[in-house]
This record gives sequence, C-alpha cells and structure tokens, in this order.
Amino acid sequence: MNATMRLSCGVWLAAMLAGCTSAPSKPEAVAHMIQPQRVTEHRGHDDLLTAGLGLNGLRAMAAPAFADPAHPTAAELRRRAIWGNWRGIADLSPTGGYGQAYGSVASVPGREYSALAKVPGAAQPHRVLVQVPDHFDTGKRCIVVTASSGSRGIYGAIAVAAPWGLPKGCAVAYTDKGAGTDYFDLDEQQGAREDGTVGALGTDALAFAPDAPVGASGVAVKHAHSKDNPEADWGRHVKQAAEFALAALDQAFPQAAPFRFDNTRVIAVGISNGGGAVLRASEEEGGWLDAVVAGEPNIYAADAPGARSLYDYTTEAALLMPCALLDLPAETLPQPPLRAQVEPLWTARCATLKAAGLVTGGDAKAQAASARAQLKANGWTDDALVAGALSVGFDLWRAVAVTYASAYGRYGVGEHPCGFAFSAQNPDFSARAASAAERAAWWSDGSGIPPGAGVGIVDTKLAPPDFTLPGLQCLRALQAGEGDDARRVQAGIAQTAARFPKTRRPVVVIHGLDDGLVPPAFSSAPYVEAARAANPDVRYWQVRHAQHFDGFLALPAYGARYVPLLPYVYAALDQVDATLDGSRELPANALINANPRGAGSVEASQFAIPR
Repeated sequence: MNATMRLSCGVWLAAMLAGCTSAPSKPEAVAHMIQPQRVTEHRGHDDLLTAGLGLNGLRAMAAPAFADPAHPTAAELRRRAIWGNWRGIADLSPTGGYGQAYGSVASVPGREYSALAKVPGAAQPHRVLVQVPDHFDTGKRCIVVTASSGSRGIYGAIAVAAPWGLPKGCAVAYTDKGAGTDYFDLDEQQGAREDGTVGALGTDALAFAPDAPVGASGVAVKHAHSKDNPEADWGRHVKQAAEFALAALDQAFPQAAPFRFDNTRVIAVGISNGGGAVLRASEEEGGWLDAVVAGEPNIYAADAPGARSLYDYTTEAALLMPCALLDLPAETLPQPPLRAQVEPLWTARCATLKAAGLVTGGDAKAQAASARAQLKANGWTDDALVAGALSVGFDLWRAVAVTYASAYGRYGVGEHPCGFAFSAQNPDFSARAASAAERAAWWSDGSGIPPGAGVGIVDTKLAPPDFTLPGLQCLRALQAGEGDDARRVQAGIAQTAARFPKTRRPVVVIHGLDDGLVPPAFSSAPYVEAARAANPDVRYWQVRHAQHFDGFLALPAYGARYVPLLPYVYAALDQVDATLDGSRELPANALINANPRGAGSVEASQFAIPR
C-alpha cells in the first residue's frame, strides 16, 4: 500500500523561497503560484513506471478494479489512470514490440510529488507531478519535463517520457497543461481533489471548480470551461512543471540541494498536444531548457506558408471528410470504422452537404469527389485522409471542435456559442444525472475530451436528416464567419500561435507522414521552416508509414500498415542527450523509410532509425 505523507504548505514554501534567494534561475513566482500538497512512495508491489502492473498488467483488457466502485482509493485511481494512459498512447499488443524492440516497462521504485499550480493570470490551476526514482543520479542531475497529449490527465505522457527518463535515473516532471480529467458534477457540486478522489465544493480543495450559474446541470470539463484558453499558456505550464521539479528534488535530496536550472539538465519531450506544448516551452527565455524532442506536434506557426490552426482543419474535416472518404477505394481504408456500417451515413452526409451548397454533383459519387477535391486543394494528402477515417469513425473531429471552440472563446458553463454541453447520458443520448460510480471514475478513465468515461456531448442543434450537421456548421462558422462569437474564438486561436526566439538548442521534431489527425503539412512542416530561421539547431524527422495513434496499432488493420512513432521519440532523446554530453553531433534531418510489420511482429530493424 502506498504511504501518503501530507506536507504543510509552509514547509514547502520556505524551501522554495530559500531556493529563490540562492538561485536567480528559480524565480520567485514559483513560491506563490505552486501549492505542493502530496508526496507518495511507490515501491515493492508498486512502482513509478507501471504502478506495479508490468507489461502483462498493462496489456490486460480489463481496467484494474476498484474494491468499492463508488469510493475508490487514491492508490486505485492512480493505478487505473496509469493503465489507461499507457494503453491510450502505446501499442502494447503482443506483436507490437513494446518492451522488446523498443521501450521499457522495468520496475522503477521512487516517490511522486504532486501539486496544483497556476500560471499568472489563470483562473484555474494546472496539475504538476514529479516522479523521482530512488536511483536518481545526483552526479548527473537531469529532469525530463513533459506535457500530456490531447487533453489527458496528469499521467497522459507517462508512456512518452517515463520509459526513457526513469531507467536512466532522471526525474520526470509532468503537467496536464490546464486541461485534464478533473470533471465537475454540476448537479452534485462535486469534483476531483488533488489525489483524484471525489470531493465537495465548499468543503474540499478541488482541482477544478468552475464559475457556473446557480442551477446549472450536467458536467463541467476543465479544458472547455476553465475560461483560461489553456493552449495559450502551454509553454508556461511546461516551464512551471520544471520549476516544480527543482523544488521536489530539493526536498528529495537535501544533501545535494540546491537544484537549479544552471546545474540540472532539462530536456522537454511530448507528443501531439504535448509535442506542441514542449515546442511552446522553448519560447520561454531564461536559459532553463537544454533540448526539446517533439513528436507529431499540434503547433501553429501562424504566418508560415501552409500553416493552419487545429480548429481550422478540424472543423473542415468534421464537415467534409465523411463524404470525401467515399471517393477513395474501399480497400484502401483500414477498419474500423466498418465500411458497411458507415457508408450509408457518409452517403447521407454527401447529400446534406450538397443541399447546403458545400459540395457539387448530382449523385453521391460526384459529391464525394467534390468534397475530396476541396480537402486536397486545402492541403490534405490522400495518406492523411486514409488515416483520418479513424477520427471520422470515432466522431473525434466533432468532439475536438466542441471542446476547443469553448476553450478558445473562454466560454463558461452554459455559454457555448453553438449550444453544446456535456452530461451523463441515457442510451438515447438524453441527459441524466451521473451515478456515484461514474463520477468516481472520471479522473482515472476520462480522456479530457468527451465523449468517454460516461460523459457525452449534448448537442442542442440535433436535427434530421443529418443530425450532427447543424452543430458542425455552427462550429465551422466560428472559424470562417463573422460576428462577436466568431471574432472571440478567432482571437483565442491567435493567442496560441508559436513564436521563435533566437535561442540555439537542440530541437528534434518528428512526424509521421500519414498523420490524419495533425497533418504535418499544417503543423510541423511550416513550424520547422519558420523555426530554423531563428534556431539553426532544429532538426526534422519525417517518418513514412506512421500515423497519429500508436495505441490503435493493436488493431490488426492498423498494425499491419503503420509503424509506431514512440521508437523515434526515444531514439531522438538518446541522440540529443549524447549531443549535450558532447559525444556526438546534432541529429541529422531525415526522411525515414520505415517498414510496417504486416502480418508479423515488430522488429527494431523495421524502424530504420537515423544514426
């Protein structure tokens, strides 16, 4: 059983203030913005990397059970969150090669330091957590700082940073970057405490307490309802997590203190939204960051040729891609989604797009060709369309657009400009109150963006014949239209644009050329081109046959045709670490001809990793 020790805020603040006075690289903002609350120990049948589950436990199809589903313990929630986040990010299938061809699930004992932190000006905190292995090397002080992918909770990057950093004796620092799974039940006025358990508003300190009108019903989601536009502060979230790591190391190893940025190596790594976050962190000046590795980053280089914001191409895809996919040969699309089940829906979308004047053509075939031609003209490749079928099948485009529209416009509960909300739902998608067991599992089981974990999207614009089309048209109008709401959302998007300070440090950007969720043509390619003008040490690895979701490679049709991206992230970390040691040159730019496993198992030689 984990031993949880409560630390007084005064002790922590005194320690951090002492660090501030002796080290200008640990700014005074840390002392009053971070409120450390918990330290937990993880040894024996528990550990930092897999919560004691090991590879077999992570592969288990059923989530680790709660002894009392309505009242899980903090340790049970942590174990289940780690299980879910590993499976959401990595391909752990027996033929996927994880733990053999690449990656590590070795047991790593140590301590976790967790807290709620606020960046200046934010209304809501973001979570920070530091894993400190018992074999932390005080002679080669290193921190790997990371940010959750997507809108995941605090363990959302554990499969990205921890398998590389923890076995090497580095501390690993995390941030949920102001999103995460701290859902709030508006009906019961209950949310997540710092340890993930359910607490009551006004009685307990909660990780997210929304500014909601009296009598509001349903579920408030932090990414959507914080009113903070957290994406605008991604870089500051990452830097603050690294600052918290220094304070945690001071506590863990007082004999080796103080830990400062000028005596501790800091490497930032992340994928997807986490990849964008660590690139944004490189904008934060002060000589605090030594190197960056960003995989498949959601990054918006606003003024670079070809760059498009996530919201722009997401709302476009949500409208057009279901129809456009009918213009591709059926055998080119992996399953799921099952073509026989979705083809009638896609055909209906073509007809409603034609009626709305968004495509041309007298029949579904011509309408599909029109939709595909529009996407191609706007920069989509056929490879991205094929991989994007997964996001169509899981209704991911709509889910992303609903949450991000609210976040960019800084809308609160009940204020969504297109009338969307979230709640527990009946089988017919009507709203209902959440059960105690559902509410208790949100923190561990949620992805940060509904639907999922028993929370669904409430769409007040649903109407036949194409039920979701009216809501999608409203979401698209916020990107392309006029009016106060559109300008408000567009202003929020503008606040997320990347900047390019002239600070030389190794930066490796890695992207799969088949990525159908964050296509490189809109994100990493224009970013790299613009960033190199400021920092010549930016390198770019383009990986053939890699799409966005390693976790879906466990599906046979996806595993057969795509390679995982995580091996390249780990390899780039190896190479930039060696560069910082002075034992090798910077990694080279590379167009990587990776080989999918087909019907066999993954072998390291298939990756063709640059040397």
